[in-house]
Amino acid sequence: MLQVSRRTGFSGPTLVRLLSRLTDADAPVPGISLADQISQWLGWADAIALSAALNGNPPAAAAGVRAAGTEESDCARVRQALTTAIAEDTASASRRRGPARPSALPEPVNAQVDYAVYRQRYVTLQQTMETAIATLRGRLRIALSGRAPGMAKLAMVDTVMERVLAAREQSLLGTVPAKLEAHFQRLRQAEAAALADAQAAGQSAPTSPGAWLGVFRKDMQSVLLAELEIRFQPIEGLLAALRDS
Repeated sequence: MLQVSRRTGFSGPTLVRLLSRLTDADAPVPGISLADQISQWLGWADAIALSAALNGNPPAAAAGVRAAGTEESDCARVRQALTTAIAEDTASASRRRGPARPSALPEPVNAQVDYAVYRQRYVTLQQTMETAIATLRGRLRIALSGRAPGMAKLAMVDTVMERVLAAREQSLLGTVPAKLEAHFQRLRQAEAAALADAQAAGQSAPTSPGAWLGVFRKDMQSVLLAELEIRFQPIEGLLAALRDS
Protein backbone atom coordinates (compact mmCIF):
# COMPACT_ATOMS: atom_id res chain seq x y z
CA MET A 1 0.00 0.00 0.00
CA LEU A 2 1.25 3.48 -0.87
CA GLN A 3 2.66 5.31 2.14
CA VAL A 4 3.38 9.01 2.60
CA SER A 5 4.63 10.95 5.59
CA ARG A 6 1.86 12.12 7.94
CA ARG A 7 3.07 14.67 10.49
CA THR A 8 1.09 15.02 13.66
CA GLY A 9 1.55 16.50 17.10
CA PHE A 10 0.43 20.11 16.86
CA SER A 11 -2.86 21.93 17.02
CA GLY A 12 -4.35 24.52 14.69
CA PRO A 13 -6.96 24.86 11.98
CA THR A 14 -7.75 21.66 10.12
CA LEU A 15 -6.47 23.16 6.86
CA VAL A 16 -3.06 23.97 8.36
CA ARG A 17 -2.75 20.53 9.95
CA LEU A 18 -3.72 18.80 6.71
CA LEU A 19 -1.25 20.76 4.58
CA SER A 20 1.49 20.15 7.10
CA ARG A 21 0.93 16.40 6.94
CA LEU A 22 0.60 16.24 3.17
CA THR A 23 3.63 18.40 2.44
CA ASP A 24 5.74 16.92 5.26
CA ALA A 25 6.40 20.41 6.63
CA ASP A 26 6.20 21.86 10.11
CA ALA A 27 3.42 24.35 10.74
CA PRO A 28 4.72 27.83 11.60
CA VAL A 29 4.50 28.69 15.27
CA PRO A 30 2.65 32.00 15.75
CA GLY A 31 4.98 34.59 17.22
CA ILE A 32 2.35 37.23 17.91
CA SER A 33 -1.33 37.29 18.80
CA LEU A 34 -4.06 37.31 16.17
CA ALA A 35 -5.04 40.88 17.07
CA ASP A 36 -1.44 42.08 16.61
CA GLN A 37 -1.17 40.19 13.32
CA ILE A 38 -4.35 41.80 11.99
CA SER A 39 -3.12 45.23 13.06
CA GLN A 40 -0.03 44.70 10.89
CA TRP A 41 -2.25 43.95 7.91
CA LEU A 42 -4.20 47.20 8.28
CA GLY A 43 -3.01 50.22 6.37
CA TRP A 44 -3.76 53.74 7.57
CA ALA A 45 -6.78 54.02 5.27
CA ASP A 46 -8.09 50.68 6.55
CA ALA A 47 -7.65 51.82 10.16
CA ILE A 48 -9.61 55.00 9.46
CA ALA A 49 -12.45 53.04 7.83
CA LEU A 50 -12.57 50.59 10.73
CA SER A 51 -12.58 53.42 13.28
CA ALA A 52 -15.42 55.14 11.43
CA ALA A 53 -17.43 51.91 11.47
CA LEU A 54 -16.83 51.42 15.20
CA ASN A 55 -17.57 54.99 16.23
CA GLY A 56 -20.06 56.15 13.63
CA ASN A 57 -23.83 55.94 13.61
CA PRO A 58 -25.16 53.16 11.39
CA PRO A 59 -27.60 54.22 8.67
CA ALA A 60 -31.27 53.60 9.28
CA ALA A 61 -32.27 50.20 7.96
CA ALA A 62 -35.48 49.39 6.20
CA ALA A 63 -38.06 47.85 8.47
CA GLY A 64 -38.86 44.21 8.25
CA VAL A 65 -37.59 41.13 10.00
CA ARG A 66 -37.27 37.78 8.27
CA ALA A 67 -38.93 34.78 9.80
CA ALA A 68 -37.01 33.11 12.60
CA GLY A 69 -34.68 30.43 11.33
CA THR A 70 -34.53 31.83 7.79
CA GLU A 71 -30.88 32.79 8.09
CA GLU A 72 -30.04 29.44 9.67
CA SER A 73 -31.57 27.52 6.80
CA ASP A 74 -30.00 29.86 4.25
CA CYS A 75 -26.52 29.24 5.67
CA ALA A 76 -27.10 25.50 5.87
CA ARG A 77 -28.29 25.44 2.26
CA VAL A 78 -25.23 27.32 0.95
CA ARG A 79 -22.80 25.21 2.96
CA GLN A 80 -24.43 21.98 1.80
CA ALA A 81 -24.36 23.15 -1.82
CA LEU A 82 -20.63 23.89 -1.59
CA THR A 83 -19.91 20.60 0.17
CA THR A 84 -21.83 18.76 -2.56
CA ALA A 85 -19.93 20.62 -5.30
CA ILE A 86 -16.63 19.50 -3.78
CA ALA A 87 -17.80 15.89 -3.48
CA GLU A 88 -19.22 15.82 -7.00
CA ASP A 89 -16.01 17.22 -8.44
CA THR A 90 -14.03 14.32 -6.97
CA ALA A 91 -16.61 11.79 -8.14
CA SER A 92 -16.69 13.18 -11.68
CA ALA A 93 -12.89 13.11 -11.86
CA SER A 94 -12.93 9.44 -10.93
CA ARG A 95 -15.52 8.68 -13.60
CA ARG A 96 -13.61 10.60 -16.27
CA ARG A 97 -10.43 8.72 -15.52
CA GLY A 98 -12.04 5.31 -15.54
CA PRO A 99 -10.41 2.10 -14.26
CA ALA A 100 -6.65 1.93 -14.06
CA ARG A 101 -4.95 0.31 -17.06
CA PRO A 102 -3.26 -2.95 -16.11
CA SER A 103 0.49 -2.66 -16.61
CA ALA A 104 3.61 -4.17 -15.12
CA LEU A 105 5.74 -1.18 -16.10
CA PRO A 106 5.98 1.63 -13.52
CA GLU A 107 7.32 4.35 -15.79
CA PRO A 108 4.28 5.04 -18.01
CA VAL A 109 1.73 4.70 -15.21
CA ASN A 110 -0.46 7.80 -15.40
CA ALA A 111 2.31 9.63 -17.21
CA GLN A 112 -0.39 11.52 -19.10
CA VAL A 113 -1.90 12.94 -15.91
CA ASP A 114 -1.11 16.64 -15.69
CA TYR A 115 -1.44 18.47 -12.37
CA ALA A 116 -2.58 21.58 -14.24
CA VAL A 117 -6.00 19.93 -14.57
CA TYR A 118 -6.31 19.50 -10.82
CA ARG A 119 -4.94 22.97 -10.15
CA GLN A 120 -7.65 24.48 -12.37
CA ARG A 121 -10.37 22.43 -10.70
CA TYR A 122 -9.16 23.52 -7.26
CA VAL A 123 -9.06 27.19 -8.28
CA THR A 124 -12.54 26.92 -9.81
CA LEU A 125 -13.94 25.50 -6.56
CA GLN A 126 -12.18 28.26 -4.61
CA GLN A 127 -13.90 30.83 -6.80
CA THR A 128 -17.24 29.09 -6.31
CA MET A 129 -16.80 29.19 -2.53
CA GLU A 130 -15.69 32.82 -2.57
CA THR A 131 -18.68 33.99 -4.63
CA ALA A 132 -21.33 32.02 -2.73
CA ILE A 133 -20.00 32.95 0.71
CA ALA A 134 -19.60 36.65 -0.13
CA THR A 135 -23.22 36.78 -1.31
CA LEU A 136 -24.43 34.99 1.81
CA ARG A 137 -22.34 37.26 4.03
CA GLY A 138 -23.98 40.31 2.47
CA ARG A 139 -27.46 38.91 3.12
CA LEU A 140 -26.60 38.24 6.75
CA ARG A 141 -25.35 41.80 7.20
CA ILE A 142 -28.60 43.14 5.80
CA ALA A 143 -30.50 40.97 8.26
CA LEU A 144 -28.32 42.24 11.13
CA SER A 145 -28.82 45.86 10.14
CA GLY A 146 -32.57 45.50 10.54
CA ARG A 147 -32.39 44.24 14.13
CA ALA A 148 -30.92 46.93 16.41
CA PRO A 149 -28.40 49.81 16.27
CA GLY A 150 -25.72 47.66 17.91
CA MET A 151 -26.23 44.90 15.34
CA ALA A 152 -26.19 47.44 12.52
CA LYS A 153 -22.81 48.68 13.74
CA LEU A 154 -21.52 45.11 13.78
CA ALA A 155 -22.65 44.76 10.16
CA MET A 156 -20.70 47.91 9.27
CA VAL A 157 -17.58 46.57 10.97
CA ASP A 158 -17.90 43.25 9.13
CA THR A 159 -18.19 45.11 5.82
CA VAL A 160 -14.89 46.87 6.50
CA MET A 161 -13.16 43.73 7.74
CA GLU A 162 -14.23 41.75 4.69
CA ARG A 163 -12.80 44.42 2.39
CA VAL A 164 -9.60 44.83 4.41
CA LEU A 165 -8.82 41.12 4.78
CA ALA A 166 -10.03 39.92 1.37
CA ALA A 167 -6.68 40.43 -0.36
CA ARG A 168 -4.76 38.76 2.48
CA GLU A 169 -7.13 35.79 2.50
CA GLN A 170 -6.94 35.41 -1.27
CA SER A 171 -3.15 35.58 -1.17
CA LEU A 172 -2.80 32.94 1.56
CA LEU A 173 -5.40 30.52 0.21
CA GLY A 174 -4.01 31.02 -3.28
CA THR A 175 -0.87 29.14 -2.21
CA VAL A 176 -2.79 25.94 -1.45
CA PRO A 177 -2.86 24.56 -5.03
CA ALA A 178 0.92 24.90 -5.28
CA LYS A 179 1.38 23.05 -1.98
CA LEU A 180 -0.85 20.25 -3.26
CA GLU A 181 1.23 19.92 -6.43
CA ALA A 182 4.22 18.80 -4.36
CA HIS A 183 2.03 16.13 -2.73
CA PHE A 184 0.73 15.09 -6.19
CA GLN A 185 4.24 14.57 -7.54
CA ARG A 186 5.47 12.79 -4.41
CA LEU A 187 2.60 10.28 -4.54
CA ARG A 188 3.21 9.56 -8.23
CA GLN A 189 6.95 9.11 -7.74
CA ALA A 190 6.48 6.92 -4.66
CA GLU A 191 4.22 4.53 -6.57
CA ALA A 192 6.55 4.41 -9.59
CA ALA A 193 9.48 3.59 -7.31
CA ALA A 194 7.51 0.89 -5.48
CA LEU A 195 6.46 -0.74 -8.75
CA ALA A 196 10.00 -0.58 -10.13
CA ASP A 197 11.43 -2.17 -7.00
CA ALA A 198 8.86 -4.96 -7.12
CA GLN A 199 9.55 -5.63 -10.79
CA ALA A 200 13.31 -5.71 -10.22
CA ALA A 201 12.85 -8.19 -7.38
CA GLY A 202 10.48 -10.34 -9.44
CA GLN A 203 7.65 -9.72 -6.98
CA SER A 204 4.02 -8.88 -7.53
CA ALA A 205 3.11 -5.21 -7.57
CA PRO A 206 2.46 -3.84 -4.05
CA THR A 207 -0.37 -1.67 -5.35
CA SER A 208 -2.52 -1.31 -8.44
CA PRO A 209 -0.92 0.98 -11.01
CA GLY A 210 -2.53 4.39 -10.74
CA ALA A 211 -3.78 3.92 -7.17
CA TRP A 212 -1.83 7.03 -6.15
CA LEU A 213 -4.25 9.23 -8.07
CA GLY A 214 -7.19 8.01 -6.03
CA VAL A 215 -5.25 8.82 -2.86
CA PHE A 216 -4.50 12.30 -4.15
CA ARG A 217 -8.12 13.02 -5.12
CA LYS A 218 -9.28 12.04 -1.63
CA ASP A 219 -6.61 14.25 -0.05
CA MET A 220 -7.56 17.18 -2.30
CA GLN A 221 -11.19 16.78 -1.29
CA SER A 222 -10.21 16.85 2.40
CA VAL A 223 -8.20 20.04 1.88
CA LEU A 224 -11.09 21.71 0.03
CA LEU A 225 -13.50 20.84 2.85
CA ALA A 226 -11.02 22.22 5.40
CA GLU A 227 -10.74 25.43 3.37
CA LEU A 228 -14.53 25.69 3.27
CA GLU A 229 -14.51 25.46 7.07
CA ILE A 230 -12.15 28.43 7.30
CA ARG A 231 -14.02 30.49 4.72
CA PHE A 232 -17.28 29.91 6.60
CA GLN A 233 -16.03 31.25 9.94
CA PRO A 234 -17.23 34.85 9.31
CA ILE A 235 -20.63 33.41 8.41
CA GLU A 236 -20.76 31.53 11.68
CA GLY A 237 -19.91 34.73 13.55
CA LEU A 238 -22.67 36.73 11.88
CA LEU A 239 -25.11 33.89 12.42
CA ALA A 240 -24.25 33.79 16.13
CA ALA A 241 -24.88 37.55 16.33
CA LEU A 242 -28.26 37.08 14.68
CA ARG A 243 -29.18 34.38 17.19
CA ASP A 244 -28.29 36.69 20.08
CA SER A 245 -30.06 39.75 18.68
